[in-house]
Amino acid sequence: MDFKKIYLSVKSQMVKLWQWFKPYWQKFRKWFKHVWKKFHLTKVILLLTLTVTLVMTVYLFYLAKTANIDTLKTGLEQVTTIYDDKNEEAGTLAVYGAKGSFVKKDQISPYIIDALISTEDRRFYTHKGYDIKGIARAAVRRVVRGNNSGGGGSTITQQLAKNAKLSQEQTLTRKAKELFLAIEIEKEYSKDEILEMYLNKSYFGSGVWGVEDASKKYFGKSAKDVTLDEAAVLVGILKGPSIYNPIDNMDNAIARRDTVLSVMVDNEKLDEKTAEDLMKQPLYLNDTYQPDHDSYRYPYYFDKVIDEAVRVTKLKDDDISNGGYKIYTSLNQQYQQGIDATFSNDSFFPPNASDGAMVQGASIALDPKTGGVKGIVGGRDYQYRGLNRVTDSKLPPGSTMKPISVYTPALEAGYKPEDILQDKALDYYDVQNYSRTYSDQVPMYEAVAQSLNAPAVWLMHEIGIDRGYKKTEQFGISLDEKDRYYGLALGGLTKGTTPLSMASAYSVFANEGVRKDPHFITKIEDPTGVIIYENQKAKSKRVTTPDVAEEMTSMLQSVFSSGTGVTAKPEGYTIAGKTGTTENVSVDGMSKDQWMIGYTPDIVIATWIGFDKSGPDHFLTGSSGSNLAGIFKDESQRILAASPNTPFTVKDASQPEESEDDTLGNQINGLGDKVKEGANSFGEKVKEGVGVLEDGIRQGIDQAGEIWSSLFGN
Repeated sequence: MDFKKIYLSVKSQMVKLWQWFKPYWQKFRKWFKHVWKKFHLTKVILLLTLTVTLVMTVYLFYLAKTANIDTLKTGLEQVTTIYDDKNEEAGTLAVYGAKGSFVKKDQISPYIIDALISTEDRRFYTHKGYDIKGIARAAVRRVVRGNNSGGGGSTITQQLAKNAKLSQEQTLTRKAKELFLAIEIEKEYSKDEILEMYLNKSYFGSGVWGVEDASKKYFGKSAKDVTLDEAAVLVGILKGPSIYNPIDNMDNAIARRDTVLSVMVDNEKLDEKTAEDLMKQPLYLNDTYQPDHDSYRYPYYFDKVIDEAVRVTKLKDDDISNGGYKIYTSLNQQYQQGIDATFSNDSFFPPNASDGAMVQGASIALDPKTGGVKGIVGGRDYQYRGLNRVTDSKLPPGSTMKPISVYTPALEAGYKPEDILQDKALDYYDVQNYSRTYSDQVPMYEAVAQSLNAPAVWLMHEIGIDRGYKKTEQFGISLDEKDRYYGLALGGLTKGTTPLSMASAYSVFANEGVRKDPHFITKIEDPTGVIIYENQKAKSKRVTTPDVAEEMTSMLQSVFSSGTGVTAKPEGYTIAGKTGTTENVSVDGMSKDQWMIGYTPDIVIATWIGFDKSGPDHFLTGSSGSNLAGIFKDESQRILAASPNTPFTVKDASQPEESEDDTLGNQINGLGDKVKEGANSFGEKVKEGVGVLEDGIRQGIDQAGEIWSSLFGN
């Protein structure tokens, strides 16, 4: 192939193309120059550039001024602490936060300080938070190499700003924020304080933050006791914690150590002979680091506290976990420990499925008067900030929906607990009772106690689906338009609901018809004690009347006294509530979800068990009254033993006649005793009265005789 000939041919064609295009190009250039001069585009572009620069500068200045730099050191020194409903410490967020054990500068080896300044920021003690030479050097490196390898020109102060307040993304915007924050940090803190904060905030690999914990992780000693070569290793890790930590990459760690020692020689912090001797030494590791996992004492509860804190304060997760905040909550540690104890007992739960899938569970204890969550367990396989089935899983509620969607609106429409409902097959909706039998007619309270399906659907038909649909939404249950059908009476929701929502809905019955917004947090204070969020009185909404709430409670007591929840009744306590079961469509006669909700005037407990994914191998046998009974009974007894035990003001609707007869009998017996006492007393009074009467008669006769004699003689 003749490349020269091809080249000449291509060149000839390009020349011809240029000759054709040249007049058009010259014409365009002339027009463009005219337009440029006419509209002063140079000035316009310059003005726009200056305006954008000014706006960005003002914006970054505002961010720096509002970043709460004054609380930075306090936040690093303190751990974010969770307090319970008695304002007692319940635990901290330290173990899962990017924070280690905080130590003062005088507790850090000077070898570490020298190694850090030599490798990271030689002019640390002379600059004002930024290093012009370092920035210029990094810029040249980026132009030449096309990346930031070799360092990004950030000072130790800028790195502290990034670690404490910013993300790790490599963008110009983040670098600009970092610069402005660094300037503010330098204004607020001394150089020694900045070094102290940086070394306590930095990540050293292997899951440890801070130089103190890193020293224990790698060398089994405090930061003040590390040797010169160990200090070089620790500082070397900062360049790449996953690459240069000696546990995962010993060779890389030694090579980086030698580089740090060489830089210390260049910076006159170490003589060359000592450095060479240290480079020849092997590296010995000794891991004595013991993280305080017990501080994250109630993991499911603490997870939701972080989620709620992020939502109400707009702070980031890391800021909440590492900012040294004081978070006051509705947590009752006795309730929480009771739920934890029950859920840690595997014998209460059905066996795993044939494919090994675990029967899951979730439970919540809610204060009906305040809406505060007192305790929570979101599953049997906790993972940090993972799935919490109390708040995250959308589950069909089964028959626990009946009091909400059917019986409450029926009572509001004028029905009474003793009214008779139809219990038979219906021609407008295919429904069967759990027993597959019907009794033709049944009192409402009996239909509630035995969780009968047919009467519930019949009653919804009588009051109207729309009435039940609207009332369910008023209880705080989110519905889909597809839920506007008779299946709503049986809990057949398109998207399901959560145990938290169900507990909140049942709090209406325990709180005289009023629902309080459920919440975990009551107050948050920053490290300086300033209140940044407060929710002492949650929002409330009246859902029904106190009378209707009492009537519902009277019927729901019968669930545990004589109905489907009788085996789950906590010994020695009166409780109201409801059971619920949903069918597994893949296995006839078996259930997918089992629910039990119980309450007193002081607490609402909602518990669920089932499989995360339904299927032919994932099913529960029996009903909630059998499978779930042991779990609910155990946890409710633990909780109620620590509760105020405020009695209900209404009696069990399933025992009206017996209750009235007993009362009447007692009244009659009491009346008989009083009659006897009254008769005896009356007899004595009669005797006394007769004597008085005789005396009176005698005196009257004598006086009458005297009057007669004076008028008529003898």
